[in-house]
Amino acid sequence: MIRVAAVGDIHLGPDSAGLLRPAFDTLGTCADVLLLAGDLTRHGTPEEARVVAAEVAGLPVPVVAVLGNHDYQSDREEDVTRELRAAGVHVLDGEGIALDLAGTRVGIAGTKGFCGGFAGRSGSEFGEPEMKAFIRHSRRCAEALGRALGELGGAGCALRIALTHFAPVPDTLAGEPREIYPFLGSYLLAEAMDEQGADLAVHGHAHLGTEHGMTAGGIRVRNVAMPVIDRAFAVYHLPVDGDVPPVPDGHMGSRPG
Repeated sequence: MIRVAAVGDIHLGPDSAGLLRPAFDTLGTCADVLLLAGDLTRHGTPEEARVVAAEVAGLPVPVVAVLGNHDYQSDREEDVTRELRAAGVHVLDGEGIALDLAGTRVGIAGTKGFCGGFAGRSGSEFGEPEMKAFIRHSRRCAEALGRALGELGGAGCALRIALTHFAPVPDTLAGEPREIYPFLGSYLLAEAMDEQGADLAVHGHAHLGTEHGMTAGGIRVRNVAMPVIDRAFAVYHLPVDGDVPPVPDGHMGSRPG
């Protein structure tokens, strides 16, 4: 059984130092990996990124992250990424990484993703250049995610996880105003997951959303935005061949603050 801890939308700033570290220090007893689903900072500054880096540096489990829209706000996303990588975080942007976790090769494919909406209620790559560019960016993020998942499958990973910031399905947006669904995610992400295969999809971004969802192809989707899970992290269990069926999804980790 592989235990996946995940959280997004922690929005740390200069006054957040030490807020999550006590909970993160318990990860060695309850998880094999920590996934960070974007919006790690408030305004995407290197100073805020250093706070995040200090919270996760030297943890007893590997840390894999994608950035979110807040992490792009100051146009310094490369600096944010650099600070996180200096602390040992694997920051993904259309790539995948294979990790040996508890004797199992686990692949994690990550992208921030983007918006555009969901099947039957989505934007299209048609018309004005601005609209084409908007949807084209979303499509390219999804294509990169699909390629990374495919490569991980070809690399012999027994389990694959899709990590995004934007949502791949509308299920996990329930609770948000329906008018803003097109700005919270894209069905193109779910299509890429279903085409290439994954055992779990994790995202953030939708603070008022719902934790549990599923793609049309049957992939479990979890919204791990901190306001949704109401914990420092949630833990999900993925069975390996020969394992007994997974225990129900559980929340673990103390509340921050």
